[in-house]
Amino acid sequence: MAEFLTETKRRPRGAPRIPGVLETLQRPRPAGEGGSGPADGHEAVAILDRARVSVDPELRAAVESLPASMRRVARYHFGWEQADGTPAAGSAGKAIRPALVLAAAAALGGPRARSAAVRAAAAVELVHNFTLLHDDVMDRDTSRRHRPTAWTVFGDADAILAGDALQALALRLLAEDPHPASGAAAARLADCVVELCAGQHADTAMEKRGPTEVTLDEVLAMAEAKTGALLGCACALGALYAGAGEDDVAALDAFGRQAGLAFQLIDDVIGIWGGPSRTGKPAGADLAARKKSLPVVAALTSGTPAAAELAELYALPYEEEGLEHTMLAVERAGGRDWAQDQAADRMGRAVHQLARAVPDPESADGLLALAEFVTRRST
Repeated sequence: MAEFLTETKRRPRGAPRIPGVLETLQRPRPAGEGGSGPADGHEAVAILDRARVSVDPELRAAVESLPASMRRVARYHFGWEQADGTPAAGSAGKAIRPALVLAAAAALGGPRARSAAVRAAAAVELVHNFTLLHDDVMDRDTSRRHRPTAWTVFGDADAILAGDALQALALRLLAEDPHPASGAAAARLADCVVELCAGQHADTAMEKRGPTEVTLDEVLAMAEAKTGALLGCACALGALYAGAGEDDVAALDAFGRQAGLAFQLIDDVIGIWGGPSRTGKPAGADLAARKKSLPVVAALTSGTPAAAELAELYALPYEEEGLEHTMLAVERAGGRDWAQDQAADRMGRAVHQLARAVPDPESADGLLALAEFVTRRST
């Protein structure tokens, strides 16, 4: 991994693509190469586990400060309790975003900076879960993390209000943090929330338009705002807490944004071709909802006969017996291949940005392991 980053650093700024980056990131490494061991996801899982251990106490303390009516919804959403208030051993998510905060802080400032950034990492995770609670209501998703979504259990109003409260808790964590970077971090996170809302607005507006009325540029911009913005913000907050300069903060933001787009591309592929055991949702749920995900829009705008067929299918109400036909149309029109190729391209751009900010390739291993982890997700 370190050798790859060193090679990337030799490329001129603004290089549009590093060919084959996904394959490079996924190749096996013997233990000791780059100081990281095999590229089989174990390193990333260990980083995520450490992040969850560091951040969970801050998250739980923040949630405990909520009024009881919203606290029970938040506890359920995080998987800590059942709907009746009894303890649960559910998943609170992979902690990718807080892990990025901590890994970025460590990459630029070492272990001390990582320890100082725990509150910022918790704030990012609270904002992420605010978006999940709201998105589930707006998208009418009935399942998340292999259990019913909060709105289906407590109602729309309670889920929305709990999400609002989580966003407020995130900003309060930063406002009360004595770290010198907390003010800049709070402003950046607030700007990110605005961008997230704009991305969600664009997403919902697109769903009201016809299948041939959305361009690929539009859906890529929407995906960057909805997904890339928060991953970029997470990396930028870690850099701020490490005392990094403006250029390095911007480069890590760009790294997170591009990795976020790769993440969304893979997630959209899984949303079509992934099974319930991986997604926690029924197979083909995005197609059933007629979502204009990235592979679908790429297919619709491909100019192929299969694109015209897909447009006709998408203009009709969903019928279960037509699901496999719709999947095949997306694939024949090139949507799946385009999304996978684009994910590799975006990861190449991400690694190039990281190389600008981190002078020591060894120090970037944590961020690279997390970037690899999100692109190794597959159907």
